[in-house]
Amino acid sequence: MFDFVIIGGGIAGASVAYELAACSSVLLIEREAHCGYHTTGRSAALFSENYGNATIRALTRASRSTYETPPENFTQNALLTPRDVMFIARKDQMASVAAMTNILGRGGKKSYLLTAGDVCSRVSIMRQDYVACALLDESSMDIDVHALHQGYLRGARSRGAQIATSEEVLNLARSSAGWEITTQKTTFQCAAVINAAGAWADSLATDAGASTVGLTPLRRTAMILDAPTDVDVSSWPLVLDIDEKFYFKPEAGKLLASPADETPSAPCDAQAEEMDLAIAIDRIQQAADLPVRTITRHWAGLRTFAADRSPVVGYDPHLPGFFWLAGQGGYGIQSAPALAKVAAALACGKAVPSAILDEGFDVGAVSPARVQLTSFVSDKTDI
Repeated sequence: MFDFVIIGGGIAGASVAYELAACSSVLLIEREAHCGYHTTGRSAALFSENYGNATIRALTRASRSTYETPPENFTQNALLTPRDVMFIARKDQMASVAAMTNILGRGGKKSYLLTAGDVCSRVSIMRQDYVACALLDESSMDIDVHALHQGYLRGARSRGAQIATSEEVLNLARSSAGWEITTQKTTFQCAAVINAAGAWADSLATDAGASTVGLTPLRRTAMILDAPTDVDVSSWPLVLDIDEKFYFKPEAGKLLASPADETPSAPCDAQAEEMDLAIAIDRIQQAADLPVRTITRHWAGLRTFAADRSPVVGYDPHLPGFFWLAGQGGYGIQSAPALAKVAAALACGKAVPSAILDEGFDVGAVSPARVQLTSFVSDKTDI
């Protein structure tokens, strides 16, 4: 009999397992052979306090201290390394430059307006006849996602949590003790279930007898391209179209690129589609002189959103002992440390840490009770 059974071993499940295991008996169940196979393992791995809506930005700010000073024995690697973000704009995107200037200013971090010449000096392949200007954000970082995820999994185990992989949940049912969870291997008993199933979170809720909360998985495509010959790209910023139509950034001597697509999808093992790869290359080549001879590797992941693009975290208001931890969208890695603390506090009936509330986080903004079953409309103006 466990206090909590967490379903889903991505960053959400791993991080809340770590937090809960400090004072509760915890079992984490993962359907795949290893944790983090789906969205967590396919992240672009950026930490930006300016990315996401107000709720996400507050959680990200509250997560910085964990990234900068991880718990003892959590990891031997630095979790953050500097990676500027350069928001590039054409002449017809000046309204977006003004809007982004306001967003960057809210974080108290200085941003810089760059001329087309400045842009080309920083990233030599940019086309000066395409770029009118850019905003430079020097506060963003690359995240070592593997080190973060493994740190949470190791830490959860060291605190007594059990982790079961290759365990697909076949049935969830209320019992006299709370919940009975049946997999193809065994049956587990627990007081509360934590739904950290990512793109499958609504499906899991239906299986448990809960109402869905209108989550929509959106496919995001990425690829690895060769860097320009004889050019050291390691110090380049992440180059992001200011309306988020594409981006590219250095990745182990090559370039990671994406069309920043958001294509609604059923929950699945997402795969990149040829059209999306072609769109990314076309958009990037309009802005930059980057010959593409081969695509070294490509993949896709599902970023799952509620209609208001805030996470869904808390006990279901109509199904006792069923706890939501879903809808992190494309921000689940950067906000994981603070969101795990929020989830653990709510799951245990405790107060959310004041340091998180002090960043402007509103618990009501993530409550399952606030989510109504409305159709999803993709809107990327929240960054």
